[in-house]
Amino acid sequence: MNQRNTQMQDAGGIKQSPLNLAIAKRDGQTLEMVAAAIKHKQTLLAYQPVMMSSDPRQVGFYEGLIRVMDATGRIIPAKDFIHVIEDTELGRRIDSLSLNMGMQCLFNKPNLRLSINMSARSIGFGPWKRNFYRWLERDETIAERLILEITESSAMGEPQKVVKFMDELQLLGVSFALDDFGSGHTALRYFKDFMFDVLKIDGQFIKSIDSDPDNQVLVRAMIDIAKHFDMLTVAEFVETRAEAETLIALGADCLQGFYFSAPSVRPKWSENKPEHAAS
Repeated sequence: MNQRNTQMQDAGGIKQSPLNLAIAKRDGQTLEMVAAAIKHKQTLLAYQPVMMSSDPRQVGFYEGLIRVMDATGRIIPAKDFIHVIEDTELGRRIDSLSLNMGMQCLFNKPNLRLSINMSARSIGFGPWKRNFYRWLERDETIAERLILEITESSAMGEPQKVVKFMDELQLLGVSFALDDFGSGHTALRYFKDFMFDVLKIDGQFIKSIDSDPDNQVLVRAMIDIAKHFDMLTVAEFVETRAEAETLIALGADCLQGFYFSAPSVRPKWSENKPEHAAS
């Protein structure tokens, strides 16, 4: 093959660029890593507090973020693997494991309120449903302290299925959050059908919002939409005092981000210590 030719052929004769081959190899390695972590029970949750804007020292609830450990023992955050596994069976298993760990935590901590992420693709997944109802049989009050976060892009992919699922679980007391709002292409007409309890504003609108009038206008509009539909608003990825103060002035109900606390696999409440916001 001509060395100047920048394409290669796979066994089926389809041409692929070296970049695409490298991406495919990387994704394959990611799938193997996650599969191994699940097999060896090397999964855990990292907890990040969501602070109340009315008193930024007060925790409204925690978000449980899935983590896996690789072969060297490094803790790998979801952002490094979730995009690869979300459409696969591993994505469904990760969602099920996240729920199980979160429900266990809620069972052990009666005063805890916790959000757990899931994909709309996991609706109807047998192990997920069994985990959910098994924990409710042990303590039905868990449902009232559980928030399920579904990303905007995931929810918009199967809106009818999501609406039916939410209707069923909200009757049991479960709350729902629309995660990463603003990152996708939400059809606003669905807001009348979805009835989400929490709207989480995507971090791309939060960065440097104190000095970005365009983002201020957009975030104010999102907050107004949420208020109209009786949804609590959470601003994600808050990293500075100036951002926090601007968001409070705009009317955001809650703030989440490194300014207050990084996600931790050993949260302060697990040691029975009070949570303090950054000064």
